[in-house]
Amino acid sequence: MNNQNYLPGVKAQYEHLPYPPCDPKDEYKRLQRTWLEDLPMMNHYCFQGRETFGNGFRVLVAGGGTGDATIFLAEQLRGTDAQVVHLDLSSASIAIAKERAAIRKLANIQWVQDSILNLPSLGLGEFDYINCVGVLHHLADPDAGLCALKRVLKERGAIALMVYGAIGRTGVYHMQELLRLANQDCVEGEKIAQAKEVLAALPPGNWYGLAGNLYNDKDTDAGIYDSLLHSQDRAYTVPQLYEWLADGHGFTIELSDVGRGRFPYLPQFTLGLEASRMRARLAHMDERARHAMSELLMGDITRHLMYLTRGPQAKAPYGDADYVPFYFHEPLDPCALETMFAPKNGLPTLLRHPHLGMTAAVDAGRYSGKILRHIDGQRSFGQIFDLVRADPEVRGRSPDNATLFADFKPVYELLNAIERILLRHSSVPAQT
Repeated sequence: MNNQNYLPGVKAQYEHLPYPPCDPKDEYKRLQRTWLEDLPMMNHYCFQGRETFGNGFRVLVAGGGTGDATIFLAEQLRGTDAQVVHLDLSSASIAIAKERAAIRKLANIQWVQDSILNLPSLGLGEFDYINCVGVLHHLADPDAGLCALKRVLKERGAIALMVYGAIGRTGVYHMQELLRLANQDCVEGEKIAQAKEVLAALPPGNWYGLAGNLYNDKDTDAGIYDSLLHSQDRAYTVPQLYEWLADGHGFTIELSDVGRGRFPYLPQFTLGLEASRMRARLAHMDERARHAMSELLMGDITRHLMYLTRGPQAKAPYGDADYVPFYFHEPLDPCALETMFAPKNGLPTLLRHPHLGMTAAVDAGRYSGKILRHIDGQRSFGQIFDLVRADPEVRGRSPDNATLFADFKPVYELLNAIERILLRHSSVPAQT
């Protein structure tokens, strides 16, 4: 390992306080899922919905820590010839990840202790999919880390990336500066103890305290240190992400917030329905401007999660009758959806999702309810449309596929924006 190729203080932190904190024995109780690593999500956004994850599919978890993404991916890929490579600086973190893998009897993981900056010289080959979550923002030069990842990414490969969100972490950076002032000349243990005392004694107007549960890394020593006492930490706004990743490296960016999908980045859903003047302007704004507006509207995006691919063609296309739509991330009742999205005499359908805090108005068209009724995760759009045309209420009109795709598009875009409908090609078996 090239000891000059990373910040020694960062390595020392993760040797002493492996992250994320976990008890390997929890593997006996449950599988820890990670948002971006669900194979159906990866397939939809990164591989045109056509990936079977066989044929020697190769995964790199770069900066894998104690193993959340590594274990989840390896478990899903169990029984295939796919390989997962777990790379991390910290021997202590790798030891925990190895123990978790041993409990699950996972034999498809290769373990490498090194810096991601050394990736091009490690002889690990190229990868179809690279997970790099919560790593680049801790490097002295994040772009050098991204360049190292690009050099081992296959031409049609994808990167799952997470970096901190500057606006949502405003309170964190207030606390970091406060603790830097208070912790001068303190050793590690004193810094953590003092941070705990301060967190328990915040005045009512403190921004960190006002954010409530928005900052969830305050229950363990490792979490407190990683969030509030880290020696190297930077964050990004949406415009900075586009400038760095799209303009600087040519990546197509697909943002997806944990539990909420693209919804927090879409002002057509996050902006109140009463703001008619601003809503009327949205259609004339480019995508990155809309995403930047919504980040400012929400104010709670603390982490930017995204897929990076080399071109928009990586996402499963809407409008192809050979693709299979399927519900994902929460149980949805097709009969209830049919009722919800039934025609309303030209009036929009209001969708209220209390968990997401979303209220959206959408034109359900004439056929969306019937299309939703027949989505079962097995039928292609072509098969679903045949069933819709056979419906006694529709038979006389016999809408063609193009008409049905156009009619369903607003509802599809809404449910896809919150990752509740995804697509895969009909040639690919369902992935669970």
